[in-house]
Amino acid sequence: EGLIEFYDSFKDMFEFFCKNTTIHGTIRLVCSDSNRMKTAFWTLLFLASFGMLYWQFALMFSQYWAYPVVLTMSMHSGPKMFPAITICNLDPYRFELVSENLVQLDHMAEKSIAFLYGINTSASLFHVNEKNIHIKDLSSIGNLSRSTFRLSQNFSLLRMPGHNNRSGKKHSSVGFKLCNATGGNCFYKTYSSGMDAILEWYRFHYMNIMSQLPVIINISDHEEQIEDMVYSCQYDGEPCRPSDYVHFHHPVFGSCYTFNSKGTDSFWTATKPGIPYGLSLILRAEQKDHIPLLSTVAGVKVMIHNHNQTPFLEHEGFDIRPGIATTIGIQQDEVNRLGGNYGKCTTNGNDVNVKLLYNNSYTLQACLHSCFQHIMVRKCGCGYYYYPLPPGAEYCDYNKQPAWGHCFYQLYNRLRNHHLNCFEQCPKPCRESLYKVSAGTAKWPSAKSQDWVRQALRHQNGYNSTSNRKDIAKVTIFYQQLNYQSVNESPLLTENLLLSSMGSQWSLWFGSSVLSVVEMFELLIDTLVLSLLFCYQRFRSRKT
Repeated sequence: EGLIEFYDSFKDMFEFFCKNTTIHGTIRLVCSDSNRMKTAFWTLLFLASFGMLYWQFALMFSQYWAYPVVLTMSMHSGPKMFPAITICNLDPYRFELVSENLVQLDHMAEKSIAFLYGINTSASLFHVNEKNIHIKDLSSIGNLSRSTFRLSQNFSLLRMPGHNNRSGKKHSSVGFKLCNATGGNCFYKTYSSGMDAILEWYRFHYMNIMSQLPVIINISDHEEQIEDMVYSCQYDGEPCRPSDYVHFHHPVFGSCYTFNSKGTDSFWTATKPGIPYGLSLILRAEQKDHIPLLSTVAGVKVMIHNHNQTPFLEHEGFDIRPGIATTIGIQQDEVNRLGGNYGKCTTNGNDVNVKLLYNNSYTLQACLHSCFQHIMVRKCGCGYYYYPLPPGAEYCDYNKQPAWGHCFYQLYNRLRNHHLNCFEQCPKPCRESLYKVSAGTAKWPSAKSQDWVRQALRHQNGYNSTSNRKDIAKVTIFYQQLNYQSVNESPLLTENLLLSSMGSQWSLWFGSSVLSVVEMFELLIDTLVLSLLFCYQRFRSRKT
């Protein structure tokens, strides 16, 4: 009796509730009982308000469970770490171990260019007498016979019959034929530009040749030293130190150096913006034409990226032209994603199903390349030469896997068209830094200063050039401003905002509060208890 209200009937209980509840409009259901029209009107109005309330609730919950986000931007300022800078000389080397095969490939390229265009390039394009890179201590890697590899003649360049373009001219394409292991399901890898076709054809054979180099050989140990490429290096007016860079080999861009790769040395902390406080480099941009059809650009490749990140120079970066002084201003932006229910991202890559083949931190490109390489090894039986290998795999060689090119190009087209599941398996990083760059150029050295500049470089760095062409370049990379913009994702509808919106809707349709909801629950409990008591009384009366 101390928990519920006792009434003679359900009608009395309902009338008491309507007269005493804090829900607006319910009293009209009782006070207008003598006028059935008003009672019906207020009943319909009460039910309609109740329906609209829960319809709004459904909309709010559907929006909440969609987990929308809103972007907020904020500006920050203060000293910060200079980004990692990677430079490559765009001059890949011939290695003595495969030099004979590269010479044969050059002769094949001469014949193909002569067949396609009637041009004799043997005297002007290919320089087979250039110095080869000798790899020492081959005895430690076992017997390696150079005669085991043979260049395949099954991938000759052909001119395909074309079609009429919009101007009515007949346009032909150039490509080479690829077939599966049984010689069927063939297709032509064609390009509208003959130059692109020759470069891709040459690169295809080059990968097969370079697969002969044992994986345990560290190619970067047998290339030039940094003094042969970087004549001068200064950061914030101070000369660079040997510990400020790391050296690695890129299959296409040759010898590469990354400055401030770890981002932990206080020496690289930027305290002031402007050109005098940035990284200034004088670089050798000489093109020795070691492999001319692999790298057709003269200059230096530069990429600005995050620390502990593998630089993917084939996808990003820009070229520095010889004989030019280039100033590059950078502006940093930070992006912070929520992840979880609000979007797909990863903090460090540990929760990604793809096993990374790179030793640096997680990036989207590293994951995509690793994913493709795992699929390549599984589907084609060998690995793509430009990507690291999984344990136990070997690089593709058409002497061992004659159909790997057919398999590779089909897989790569599927990746490019998002038909492989690599993009689904590789989320974006939850936090990353993006660098906006703006560049300016000027002729360097000038006509009146080039003599003494070359003399200074000759005495200091042993620089020697008898060519009239420009073979040195200057580049300066600096922060335009030390303030940076942070773009953060935040939930559009949080739990607090959801409850606040629900309260607003409840107040709009009924003019009541949370206590009104408790009153409704109390009414339900009273109804349930009274129903049980009435049933019990009726049962006892029948038994009596």
